[in-house]
Amino acid sequence: MIPSNALPLLLVLLSILIVSLLNPSHSSTLRLPSDRRAAPNAAQFFDPTRVIQLSWIPRAFLYKRFLSNEECDHLIALAKDKLEKSMVADNDSGKSIMSEVRTSSGMFLEKRQDEIVSRIESRLAAWTLLPEENGESIQILHYENGEKYEPHFDYFHDKANQELGGHRIATVLMYLSNVSKGGETIFPNSEGKLSQPKDETWSDCAKNGYAVKPAKGDALLFFSLHPDATTDTSSLHGSCPVIEGEKWSATKWIHVRSFEKIERSSDTCADENELCALWASAGECEKNPNYMVGSNAAVGFCRKSCNACSSQEIK
Repeated sequence: MIPSNALPLLLVLLSILIVSLLNPSHSSTLRLPSDRRAAPNAAQFFDPTRVIQLSWIPRAFLYKRFLSNEECDHLIALAKDKLEKSMVADNDSGKSIMSEVRTSSGMFLEKRQDEIVSRIESRLAAWTLLPEENGESIQILHYENGEKYEPHFDYFHDKANQELGGHRIATVLMYLSNVSKGGETIFPNSEGKLSQPKDETWSDCAKNGYAVKPAKGDALLFFSLHPDATTDTSSLHGSCPVIEGEKWSATKWIHVRSFEKIERSSDTCADENELCALWASAGECEKNPNYMVGSNAAVGFCRKSCNACSSQEIK
């Protein structure tokens, strides 16, 4: 039995429902805050109706039109004159090295670099349900004709990289451009690789696994760890060679713990990793400044070896 003091509220809610059903134009204003029309200025909106579940092994989801055309173009413009040869993490030392398995070029933005980047980072956190502080800076990548990234894992094999934020639990690949042919993201170990229909529009590389075609504005989320935090070998993935056109993408790696430096308990400047000196001698201070030296959003972990300490800290 409904309490008498609850009837007025129920009648109001019922009247709102009736009006929304009878008046479609009015109902459009009663949408969830995740809808652009309901909250055009909200940084954290997302629309669950645009998310498609692609696979459970690995766990992979595609968000159609996650980025606007303007956001895609803005990210490309930020990176265009700052690209360098892409590196990979050495399985033993964790050091960034050049390798023929990855032939793209790229660069890292700073966290919260500007209003648009901040909005994208907030939206990523809202979609993935993972804290912003657990994410690395967004990496912009550019693939020209024939360039690729051989299948690999995003979780780490070395202990050095696991010390900062732990394993990468999830990856979001945001496609910033369309690709005429090739450039697909491929999952060779996916359970759906044999059942996915493919025609002549797919590259030969894409036929070796479950594949996702780059489409400007779309975002692909996949998890590198199982729900129990063990590594998921079905998350093996790669970028097929570009055959026609060029490919621009943005990657956000997200860790199981915070990837931002915890505030120091003193003013002493010190390296936070025993390999800092080795990395600095290999040029990592210039190649990977966000980690080594830091930025406005996070303190670097090898500032002493990179000679980035202030005079107050040296004292």
